[in-house]
Amino acid sequence: MRLFAAVLPPDEARRELGAVVDEMRKLPGADGMRWTGRPGWHFTLAFYGEVDDDLLPELSARLERAAHRTAPFPLAMRGGGQFGHGKALWAGAEGDLATLRLLAERAEAAARKAGVPMGEHRRYKAHLSVARSREAGDVRAYVDALAGFTGRTWTVDELVLVRSNLPTSGVPGEQPRYEAVGRWALGGAG
Repeated sequence: MRLFAAVLPPDEARRELGAVVDEMRKLPGADGMRWTGRPGWHFTLAFYGEVDDDLLPELSARLERAAHRTAPFPLAMRGGGQFGHGKALWAGAEGDLATLRLLAERAEAAARKAGVPMGEHRRYKAHLSVARSREAGDVRAYVDALAGFTGRTWTVDELVLVRSNLPTSGVPGEQPRYEAVGRWALGGAG
């Protein structure tokens, strides 16, 4: 199954960002973007790709330990940017980014120790994808729209293992479906 570890923003935070994204979708060229559905908004900590079912128990146990060793921390969505000359548009984060980065490193280490093949290590960049495009393009208007955005601060209190079910219908614009297959409270969080 296709898996990743993530932090999921609460509904209130998604609604705030959603108001900005709704305005961005009215900008010229927005119909050429593939906008991520709100239920799919998340901060990926570590992407695992296809994981053998046999590795899931060990991965889960190691993610649980990683969560237990990480204290809850404040986070908010703020600003945004783009990757790949406009191929991906994202909202950024502010708050305790050092702990978010630490949790990402622990989620990656958990997978490696569980035997999940991981590609080369990349420095973690907190981002929440809001849109993608197959073509590079000028996304300055979108980045400008995100620049002034600051959402409410919430407490990150869990690590979530998410299964990504990719679209199979071939219908343009169909979104992946995400399903939590594991949730672990961060240390001291309930």
